[in-house]
Amino acid sequence: MDLKKLKSFIKFMDQNNLSELEIEENKQRIRLKKYEGQKPQISYQQLPDKGEKKEKKQKDESLTEIKSPMVGTFYRAPSPEAKPFTEVGNTVGADDIVCIIEAMKVMNEIKAEVGGQIAKILPEDGQPVEFGQTLFTIKT
Repeated sequence: MDLKKLKSFIKFMDQNNLSELEIEENKQRIRLKKYEGQKPQISYQQLPDKGEKKEKKQKDESLTEIKSPMVGTFYRAPSPEAKPFTEVGNTVGADDIVCIIEAMKVMNEIKAEVGGQIAKILPEDGQPVEFGQTLFTIKT
């Protein structure tokens, strides 16, 4: 996406008093997010071809995904100074808290709901997550 187009989206956000805007076109996704008193932040994602999606669907069957039950902000620890709830390689039980998702200023504890070993932690700490987005993969 070219710079002129991005600037026009930022101007559109300012004119319409928007704090967030997401655009998807030509297998690209752009998310603009503005925080009070700051310039908009831009995140860019190249979307896969439909053929690439099919290849990725063939996954290891011993892995179970923990998906986000809501839209919000992903946090690995209960506070910035605290240790993360879990790390890659840790063993968790079904009732163990693995992260927090903040939605509308409410901190929601997310439990593993399945026992096993953490294989992968997908979102970065403080990253926005979508409903149904995979947060962790667990070897069961």
